[in-house]
Amino acid sequence: MFNGLVQAVGRVLATEKRDAGLRLKIDRGGLTGPIATGDSVCISGVCLTVVEVDADTLAFEAVAETLDRSTLGTLGVGDRVNLETALTASQPLGGHFVQGHVDGVGEVTAVSDDPLAWRTTVRAPEALRDYLVPKGSVTVDGVSLTIASLGGDGTFDVALIPETLGRTTLDAALAGRRVNLEMDVLTKTVVQTVRRMGTAQKDNDAGVTMDTLREAGFA
Repeated sequence: MFNGLVQAVGRVLATEKRDAGLRLKIDRGGLTGPIATGDSVCISGVCLTVVEVDADTLAFEAVAETLDRSTLGTLGVGDRVNLETALTASQPLGGHFVQGHVDGVGEVTAVSDDPLAWRTTVRAPEALRDYLVPKGSVTVDGVSLTIASLGGDGTFDVALIPETLGRTTLDAALAGRRVNLEMDVLTKTVVQTVRRMGTAQKDNDAGVTMDTLREAGFA
């Protein structure tokens, strides 16, 4: 579990295609704290397991499912990535609950780069649009953000402060760039529950009953 507060920006040092997916070697970019093999690290929104570690670098292996759902397969040597280590029980939840399970890839469609009012517009895949809520949370390339407004074409705006731009890769997320999206797990839970209840009600003219509640996961 993460909270979407990026701790460091690293750079890809090497990529190696393998039968099972892709191996990445990343400069840890000043990421501090003890990190051991088997630990979880969020790489631009994707939770990966450390398979090799030394003082300056971390190595990971991404399987085909991860590559299909994210932008990791397009990374090249020199590309910057957002890094965050997993939360501990003693850390404050400054962002929101982030699992590192990317739901899909969006595309930046516009950027208003006024340093005092920077706004980035992202188009979400159609399957994810029901989870977009004004003033709700969304994770973009591993960064916890608040949805400032929604467009009518599946787009949403986020407002980025200088601190966020200086600490993440979002300063380079210009129009045309593909970004990893993770929708808020609480919103996903509510939407999926309501959908199941709606389906149950269609099949049962009695409306909400104990049976429909059980089918919806409440009992």
